[in-house]
Amino acid sequence: MYDRWFLLGEKRNELLALWEVQQYGRDSFGDPDYVSIYGLRPHEWYARGVRILGRTAVECTRDRLAGLIGRDIAAVARTASAASSMVVDLFAGSGNTLYWIKRHAGARRAIGFELDDAVFELVRSNISIMGLGIDLRRASYQHGLRALGQPAEDLLIVFVAPPWGHALSEGSGLDLRRTQPPVAEVIDVTTDVLGDRKLLFAIQVFQTVEPDSLGAVTARLPWSALKVYDVNAPGQNHGLLLGTWGWAAG
Repeated sequence: MYDRWFLLGEKRNELLALWEVQQYGRDSFGDPDYVSIYGLRPHEWYARGVRILGRTAVECTRDRLAGLIGRDIAAVARTASAASSMVVDLFAGSGNTLYWIKRHAGARRAIGFELDDAVFELVRSNISIMGLGIDLRRASYQHGLRALGQPAEDLLIVFVAPPWGHALSEGSGLDLRRTQPPVAEVIDVTTDVLGDRKLLFAIQVFQTVEPDSLGAVTARLPWSALKVYDVNAPGQNHGLLLGTWGWAAG
């Protein structure tokens, strides 16, 4: 059975065959097309030459959720009265969320940072095959942000989804202090580098977030809003924390 525990172990860093991608979706979510990315179902993207690792099948944000995230980010971005925008994904992974944010927000540029060599090489190939118009850079988020210099765009949309690791527990939900790195640290680094710009933070969260860790993040932002997406079974849903820097949505 290709459940998430199998993919996190034996197959974590291996390329998956199409049937394995479909079996994982079927076994874990009752849907062989669960791992739909870049606007395509598994058999469609596989036929185009796109390939993913076992860890990506488990960790990527699939189309249905990424599309909802992109639309909500775009709705808030429109209130910034910005002539142009750029979206930056600090922990890009598959690049699927970055693709959907760029698509819905109409961002002039989309840049993703990915530090893992194996993920970077594979995703860079996928981006090229699909012609997604994403600039993927092999860099940590700290170095990547500093290398941006002074972007010409009026609004920078910053997507924050660091690895959760052991930050998610059944009792208290997602502890944003225990992600790798902690979300508040990511906010601080970003504002240290780009704090003179209009920023829109979009932080992927779980349906339950540990309250103190949530407060430590929202206290850093002049405006924030939390949304949960009811697209999975109860207890398995993700959400989005939106927050502004240098302006307030409304």
